[in-house]
Amino acid sequence: MSLPFYVSPEQVMQDKAEYARKGIGRGKSSITLEFEGGIVLLAENPATLSKIGEIYDRIAFAGVGKFSEFDQLRKIGVRFADMKGYSYSRDDVRARALANAYSQAMGDVFTRELKPLEVEVIVAEVGDPTLAGHETNAIYRVQFDGSISDHKDYCVIGGSAEDLNEFLRGQYRPGLPLGEAIELGRSALNRASDGQPAVPPENLEVCVLEKSRIGRKFRRLSTDEVRDQLSA
Repeated sequence: MSLPFYVSPEQVMQDKAEYARKGIGRGKSSITLEFEGGIVLLAENPATLSKIGEIYDRIAFAGVGKFSEFDQLRKIGVRFADMKGYSYSRDDVRARALANAYSQAMGDVFTRELKPLEVEVIVAEVGDPTLAGHETNAIYRVQFDGSISDHKDYCVIGGSAEDLNEFLRGQYRPGLPLGEAIELGRSALNRASDGQPAVPPENLEVCVLEKSRIGRKFRRLSTDEVRDQLSA
């Protein structure tokens, strides 16, 4: 009788993590920046499929990695937020609760399933000075294994995250106008292109959460709007 093949739990987890990182690393990075009027989310995206989307009134989502997997997470987030807003109040829907839900779901898949999710996500919430306890922006990063971290000023997800975070650490300053924030994000994405030409405006997906907007804060910028902001 042959003995079953044994692999230590530590090795299994290392293999899963390496598999997920390779899948994520094949995709383009996504950048989230705070600017003077709220939060801007950018991604290099020549395709028509969106990497950035609206979750709820003041909450946006960005994903990198395998599109089918992070888009499913986005839809789950929309349902989660809708249910909480309907059961309690729209003001009670917070990015922190959503990020925690993502963390639990992604961690469960990583621990229990043979194949981990090949994704990283950002959950961003713009502050609203009219709501007590909701005045400040919030940015959360959730990784493939369920690890969650909160960020201030900026956050990068994707294969070049470490390099781009280092670049932004030296270039970012608080209170940037929207145009300068988009230009900074584009410059960072250019660094991830490995010597390729600068990312053209038509290949930039740019969305903003604007504090000054009434009601729903999310807005997707057209290519013409991105060009105007870059040339301002």
